[in-house]
Amino acid sequence: MALRAAVGASLSFAIAQLLNLEHPIFAFTATVIVTDLKPAQSRELGLRRLGATIMGGVAGAALSFVLPPAPWAIGAGVLAAMLLADLLGAREGAKIAGYICGLIVLEHSPEPWHDAAYRVIETALGVSVAWLISYVPKLFQTEETRDGEPPVRS
Repeated sequence: MALRAAVGASLSFAIAQLLNLEHPIFAFTATVIVTDLKPAQSRELGLRRLGATIMGGVAGAALSFVLPPAPWAIGAGVLAAMLLADLLGAREGAKIAGYICGLIVLEHSPEPWHDAAYRVIETALGVSVAWLISYVPKLFQTEETRDGEPPVRS
């Protein structure tokens, strides 16, 4: 897992820089957050996490109109986004929804929809890189079993 997270973080940061995104740090942070111990779990949850990223961006932009950039407001935004993700069937992506929403509320930008779009793009890049890297072990069947788990050693 550590190797996948490290490679994914480096790769997502480099891609974000190449794309000239505002904050490449959010791409690599997302990669580390969603890299799971089991590659099969990362593969299974990829689409739900991308959906939750969008939910968090929308919630953050909407809430930034009514919430100040205060600690309690960030907590309220995280709570709202995580509950929304759970309610809409993306429980496995709730952490990423809360993370994005909290970032946007904290930023308290005069252009919250613009900033939310960038946070969603940066985070979706990180989630996508982690998702794609989770397929790499499947290419090396001698090192991994068919379900992406390490072989049992006696």
